[in-house]
Amino acid sequence: MLSPFPGMNPYLENPELWPEVHSRLIVAIADDLNPQLIPRYRAAIDRRVYAIDGSEALLIGIPDVTVERRTAESKRDVAVMTPVSSPVQVQLPMPMEIRESYLQIRETATGEVVTAIEILSPTNKRTGKGRDAYKAKRIDVLSSRTHLVEIDLLRGGKPMTISSGDIESDYRILVSRSQQRPQADLYAFNLADRIPTFALPLKAGDQEPTIDLHDLLDQVYDRAGYEIVINYAQSPVPPIASENSSWTASLLREKEIR
Repeated sequence: MLSPFPGMNPYLENPELWPEVHSRLIVAIADDLNPQLIPRYRAAIDRRVYAIDGSEALLIGIPDVTVERRTAESKRDVAVMTPVSSPVQVQLPMPMEIRESYLQIRETATGEVVTAIEILSPTNKRTGKGRDAYKAKRIDVLSSRTHLVEIDLLRGGKPMTISSGDIESDYRILVSRSQQRPQADLYAFNLADRIPTFALPLKAGDQEPTIDLHDLLDQVYDRAGYEIVINYAQSPVPPIASENSSWTASLLREKEIR
């Protein structure tokens, strides 16, 4: 079964589901590209690892991380601690290891990284170690001869910086060719739009394969069985903007899944 949405499915953005969607989409892109790239190039999956604490995990909505607080009752602005004979159970913000996968298009003869493909995660779009780690990686790539493809399929959080002003959209795909910097191609699109296709930048003179994210996401949705996981009777997380809520409800009723 394919996704009922004509473009990005907002229900896939749920923090409880997104890590799996992210991983599956990375593999789907690599599997789609390699038959077109081999033997001159190969799409390889790499991983970035860093740690965050529980309080930062709460900000980005990572499930199963909670913090409880108890406050003493006060009277006349004087707090009185009542002796207890047994301890109270509390939960601490424990460190969490975050692993983020990304793609590198490598030239097989030299091992040179020709193109980096990043799919943003919630940690990349919130203030904290995740955004700092990704910004450092982004600067390194933009300062090199490596092309950058940056895919943002998350409505929540703060989009990555561009210097040509604010462009408002639900989603975006940035294609930065090293020889054209600081100029880059930005595909900005919204919930009701089909996800744009784009050419994967390679070395000059080489044929560039087209990436159809819409088709690949439909494959991921179908193979993972997300139609039996997602409850379309509920609102997506994060919530849809008010101007899109009526359109979404009408679409789901038309598809007879709400």
